[in-house]
Amino acid sequence: MTTAPLLPELTAQAARAAHTDGRNCPCEATVLATRPDATVVRHAGTVAKAHAPGTDPTELALRLTTAARLPGILLPPLPGPPPATTTPTALHDRLVTFWPYGTPVDPDAPEAAPWEAAATLLARLHRSPAPPGLPPMRGPEKAARAVTRLRTAAPGHPAARPILRAWTALPAWARAEAPMPPAASGALCHGDLHLGQLVRYPAPGGPWLLIDVDDLGTGVPAWDLARPAAWFACGLLPPEEWTRFLGAYRAAGGPAVPADGDPWAALDTAARALTVQTAALAVARATAAHRPLDEVEQAVVDACDRMSGVPVELAGDPAK
Repeated sequence: MTTAPLLPELTAQAARAAHTDGRNCPCEATVLATRPDATVVRHAGTVAKAHAPGTDPTELALRLTTAARLPGILLPPLPGPPPATTTPTALHDRLVTFWPYGTPVDPDAPEAAPWEAAATLLARLHRSPAPPGLPPMRGPEKAARAVTRLRTAAPGHPAARPILRAWTALPAWARAEAPMPPAASGALCHGDLHLGQLVRYPAPGGPWLLIDVDDLGTGVPAWDLARPAAWFACGLLPPEEWTRFLGAYRAAGGPAVPADGDPWAALDTAARALTVQTAALAVARATAAHRPLDEVEQAVVDACDRMSGVPVELAGDPAK
């Protein structure tokens, strides 16, 4: 991997994309994220994102094209610096894309969380036709990577055993060890839905849109409902907020769950997988920081312990 200074060069690219006339400006760049899987910089109204090393350029280009075709659902990409194009550009070992800046969800105002907007956008996404050639969504792949991280970073942690028991009880498709069930995997899915994946655009008061196309693809739509479902099942999401989310998804005609009645036959497998993913990452991070699990992290581990003794219902597996 290159040791070149990614952040300064990405910042310069963001400035050139924001001011295509080449003028100097008094704007200050803001670093929005610096993680192994993404480095994100904002300059004025433009955001530059360096994707994870090894990102497939063809797959990313297909995902960008999909976002551009669904501007009322997904935040559409911007052209990069001259010569302007929405095709991913290369910066050392990273692919870079450019996006308009949108106002994110305020993490300090949980009472204002846009659950209805998130659910409605998901339903619209799931009902949209997937373009030919779009790869599978990467939700199960991310869950499998979280478990691998746990096995590497904290194999002897007391919480590892119940997490891994819950993981091995899942069907192979949910562990990214087999293709997703053909009968249930044709929907266009986001692949990593959480409230951090919504912004208002145009900022600050525009409509909510989904962001982050890295995991976008075809798959089992229940996966996109799995994180709030798992939080609700673990007692981390209040029942009224889960009811708002599920009701809005159904009202918008979302295909992941039945239009009425018990949704858990459709959601169970994916919700379990997201619970394991969350717990595995929590334990790995706590181990790296040399600290005990906090109350929320322990609640997710406890849920894995309960899950590991309860078999996955066949009705909860779209392959059955």
